Amino acid sequence: MGKRRRVEERRKKRRPAVAGGMIAVVVGGAGIGVYALYGGGAAADEGSAAAANGKQVPRVRADAPSATEAKTTAARFLTAWQQGKVSGAAAATDDPAAATALLTGYTKDAHVTGATFTAGKATGAKVPFSVKGTVKYKGVSKPLTYASALTVVRNPENGKAQVDWHASVVHPDLQDGDTLVTGESGTPPVKAIDSAGGELTAAEYPSLEPVLDGLREKYGKKAGGKAGVELQVVRGKASKAKKASDKTLLELSKGTPGTVKTTLSPTLQAAAEQQVAKTARSSVVVMRPSTGEILAVANASHGFNTAFNGSLAPGSTMKVITSSLLIEKDLASADKVHPCPKTFTYGGWKFHNDDDFQITGGTFKASFARSCNTAFISQAPDLDNDSLTKQAQQVFGLSMNDWAIGVPSFDGSVPVQSAAQMAASLIGQGGVRMNPLNMASVASTVKAGTFHQPYLVAPSVDDRTLATASRTMSPSTLSQLRELMNYTAAAGTAAEAMSGLGPDYGAKTGSAEVDNQDKPNGWFTAYRGDLAAAGVVQAGGHGGDTAGPIVASLLRLGD
Repeated sequence: MGKRRRVEERRKKRRPAVAGGMIAVVVGGAGIGVYALYGGGAAADEGSAAAANGKQVPRVRADAPSATEAKTTAARFLTAWQQGKVSGAAAATDDPAAATALLTGYTKDAHVTGATFTAGKATGAKVPFSVKGTVKYKGVSKPLTYASALTVVRNPENGKAQVDWHASVVHPDLQDGDTLVTGESGTPPVKAIDSAGGELTAAEYPSLEPVLDGLREKYGKKAGGKAGVELQVVRGKASKAKKASDKTLLELSKGTPGTVKTTLSPTLQAAAEQQVAKTARSSVVVMRPSTGEILAVANASHGFNTAFNGSLAPGSTMKVITSSLLIEKDLASADKVHPCPKTFTYGGWKFHNDDDFQITGGTFKASFARSCNTAFISQAPDLDNDSLTKQAQQVFGLSMNDWAIGVPSFDGSVPVQSAAQMAASLIGQGGVRMNPLNMASVASTVKAGTFHQPYLVAPSVDDRTLATASRTMSPSTLSQLRELMNYTAAAGTAAEAMSGLGPDYGAKTGSAEVDNQDKPNGWFTAYRGDLAAAGVVQAGGHGGDTAGPIVASLLRLGD
């Protein structure tokens, strides 16, 4: 976005001159050249040069770079980088300033020496390459090898093929704004252990890599370890805003780890890893309602911890919170007749049910179990703009940005909205954003009867204060909400996934529409006994069919 903005700004500064009915834009200073932007006509059709200020100039190429251009550009960039000619390598990119800074830091800050870069076979404009070098720091050295890739694009102003610059070109674990640094780590390593005393490693539990990074960042200095010498990714502002932790890429000399005990169950964690491995883009969290302990967290994609840090529309799983609100305000009651028309218009938007179904003369319980959107949207006229926000915050402990689980996490967002967006938020669309940790907590609150902030590390370890909710649901509201979720698990959209797990159970399915995505994100949240869990399968389709089996399989393992 930043590079495109700079290009646009440069374009705006140049005043176009009209020449022969076509717009001519001067690039650079006098004598550098004049390029014509053709808008049609005979001259354009014939591909001839445009006359501007008495000079003949060629048309700027706008086609995609060929495989040959990609190979040649990649070779120019990699050769200059390997030879230590930073300015030459940077000049081969579309962002020389950013490239210069990171490439300079590659040797100065990361202390990588003798690096060689070997290009692989180009696929279109993308060129993979391998890296071999040595990291040296204060008499300690270690080989460094990894694979990366670059993409070649065409400069819109001069038509030249250039490397599309991103920090990930230097190393795939870098995000824009991050840096590579080798030195004595300011944070000692940690040995994370599960609830049974066994060590948790990314080798055994791949999903835990970002969790272990977060544990080290939070508890490394407090756990009594000693730092070693490492090559690390040091996160920049943009990455930190996404809750990304610093990452160790190469350990030159071992530090002495401190020990951090977590609440993770080795049995449930292993099972969660197995479940998400079967389904692309899936994430799941399991917790204990009576305490808030997180028992398992797993993601099919290991780079980003969607389960803890994701920010996704939760779809109809949000109806658990909305139902508690409607019941409290006497706008719905589990066994009373409740409207579920095919469509309902509010705020200028026409809302639909799946396949435009309707329930005539049915109860609110029936609407909840079948996930009738209009049963909730139809109540929007009787709600204030901040009603749902307050319910989520005051009863379910969400959207307050005050959770302290032991590693970086996102505790949901339920913004105050108006008109159609407010109505959409009632069914988990609009501006509402959640992740599996948040929705597991929602199911946990229903099961326990009160909000217990989820946590991965006991608060006694560092004397931190856990978040609390300001109030609980009335006994009547809680009873009806459990009845709704129980009925959904027994006879509603969650019945197939939850088969055989009753009678002490409850569930809610969800499907969240996402722009430019063929299938919705599938959601599922449920509880059974003293376990609560939630999962999402991005672009998976209906939650009961995708996330449901993942969640149910973990609940089936029991406490």
